[in-house]
Amino acid sequence: MSSSGLTPVGTWQKGPFVPAFTQADLSIAVPFVRELVHVVRESTDGRIGLARGGNVISAAEINGVPTYPLMATLPALYPEWLGDRSFLEMHGLRYPYVSGAMANGIATTRMVIAMARAGMLGFFGAAGQTVPNIEKGVDEMQAALGNSLPWGSNLIHAPNEPEIEMNTVELYLRKGVRRVSASAYMALNPMIVRYAYTGLRQNADGSIHRDNYVFAKISRPEVAARFLAPAPEEILAKLVAAGHLTVTEAALGRQLPVAEDYTVEADSGGHTDNQTLTALFPTILSLRNEMMVKHNYSRPIRVGAAGGLGTPSAVAAAFGLGAAFVVTGSVNQCTIESGLSDHGKTLLCKAGLADVTMAPAADMFELGVKVQVLKRGTMFGVRAHKLYDVYQNYDGIEFLPPELKARLEKEMFGKPLEEVWAGTEAFFKERNPAEVERANRDAKHKMALCFRWYLGLSSKWAIWGEEGRNMDYQIWCGPAMGSFNAWVKGTFLEDQANRTVVQIARNLLEGAAVVTRAQQLRTAGVPVPSSTFDFRPRPLA
Repeated sequence: MSSSGLTPVGTWQKGPFVPAFTQADLSIAVPFVRELVHVVRESTDGRIGLARGGNVISAAEINGVPTYPLMATLPALYPEWLGDRSFLEMHGLRYPYVSGAMANGIATTRMVIAMARAGMLGFFGAAGQTVPNIEKGVDEMQAALGNSLPWGSNLIHAPNEPEIEMNTVELYLRKGVRRVSASAYMALNPMIVRYAYTGLRQNADGSIHRDNYVFAKISRPEVAARFLAPAPEEILAKLVAAGHLTVTEAALGRQLPVAEDYTVEADSGGHTDNQTLTALFPTILSLRNEMMVKHNYSRPIRVGAAGGLGTPSAVAAAFGLGAAFVVTGSVNQCTIESGLSDHGKTLLCKAGLADVTMAPAADMFELGVKVQVLKRGTMFGVRAHKLYDVYQNYDGIEFLPPELKARLEKEMFGKPLEEVWAGTEAFFKERNPAEVERANRDAKHKMALCFRWYLGLSSKWAIWGEEGRNMDYQIWCGPAMGSFNAWVKGTFLEDQANRTVVQIARNLLEGAAVVTRAQQLRTAGVPVPSSTFDFRPRPLA
C-alpha cells in the first residue's frame, strides 16, 4: 500500500521484534491485542506495517539500530475493555458478557455459577418454573456465590398467572436477589416497579443508592420508552397504599428510570420480533439518549445487545454499535452446563444457519404469537403449525372430522384428546381455575388448551430427553447457533464435550478483541489480511 501522502507522527526504533509488512507476518502479529503496537512505514518502499515492542524516539537512528517513520500507536486492547466500563463497575464484573435466562431451567444454576466465577454475569432460567423450584435455584446460587460474586434470575411477565409473577417478586425481595432479567413485558405493572424501587435510599452525598437492578429485555422502542421513564404515578401510589413501597422509595423512584440496564434483543431463539440488530440497536440507543435529556438523568443507562451473536465478528460488531455488554442465548444451550437433554444438545451441535423456523408459542397460542425453534431433526415446527391451522378452522374438538382427530391423536398427542383434556383440566384446576371455567363455556378455548398441552410439553420433552418424543422436541434456537457451529468446525469447540459456557464466552470475547484490533489497524492504513478477521477457537485459561 502506498503511503506517500501520509505524514509520520514520530519515529519508532526497532526492538526484539521485526516489523510485520507481509500478509503472513501480519497474520501472526495482529492477534497480540494485549500489547501496545505501532503502525510504521517502511522507508525504502513506503509499505505500512505493524510493529511490536521497540521504542518511540525523536532521533533518526541510535547506535545503528534501524528506525521507521511512526504513523500511529494503538494501546493494548483487552477483551475486558470492549464494552462500557460503567457496566463492569456497577455490577462488579470483569467482562462485559452475559448469558441469558433460557426458560424452564435450561439456563441452570450451574451455568450461572460458572459465569460468575469467570467474572461474567449469568441469569437463571426461572421462567416456566414453579416458585418452590425457583427458590431452590436461588438458594443454590446464594450458597455457592453469596453476595461476593454477581448473578441474577429471570422475571417473566405472566398476564394469565399474575399470582406466580407476584410470588416470584416477593421471593426475590425476601431472598435478596439483586438482578433480574425482565422479559415479555409490553407495559409496566406494579410487580416490576416494586422490585425495581424497593430499597432506594439517598446517600450522604445526595446520590441515590439502588439495591435492585432490572435488565429489561426489549425489541421495540415503545416498550423501551416505558422502562426508560420513571414509573407512572398511579402505580407508585398503589404500591405506597399497599405498603409495598415507602413514601421515600416512591419519591426517589420519581427521579430514576425503572431499568438502568437494557438487553436489545434482535433475531433470536424463542419469542422474537426477528429484528436486525444493526437496525434496532441504534434506534434504542438514540431513544436512550433522548430520554436521558428529557428526564435530566445523571446516572449512566447501559444498553446491551443480544440476538445473532454466535461468532467473534458478530460480537465485535455489537460492541462497534455501542453495546455496553453482549448477551448470548442459543449458543449456551449446547453447553455442558445447559439443562437441555443430551439428545437436544446433539441436535443443536449439528444445526446450520437455515435450520430454524417460526412456530406457534404455547403461552400465547390463541393470539398467533410465534417462537423461533430448531427445525433440523424435529417435526415440532410443522406439527405446531398444523395445530394452529386446525384451531383457526374449527370451533372445538367435537367439530373436528373423525379422520383429522384420529391423525392428531396418533401423530402428536399419542392418546385420545379426551384424555389430554382430562390431564389439562386437572392441571389448570390447581394452577388457574379460571381457565377451566372459561373452557367449559367456550369449546374453542377448550381445544386451544388441549393444543397448548402439546406445545407446552414439547419444550419439556426436549429438556427431559423424553424417549419416543424425539421428533416432537421444541428447542428454542436462533440463527446464531448455525453461525457458531460453522465458526467452530475443525476446532476443539466442535466437540460437544468441550463446549462449556465459559470457554465459549472467552473465545467469543478474545476473537472480538482480535477482530476489533484488525479493523483498527485497517483504518490506520495497515493492509491486514482477511484471515485476521477469522479468529479460530482455542482452549483459553
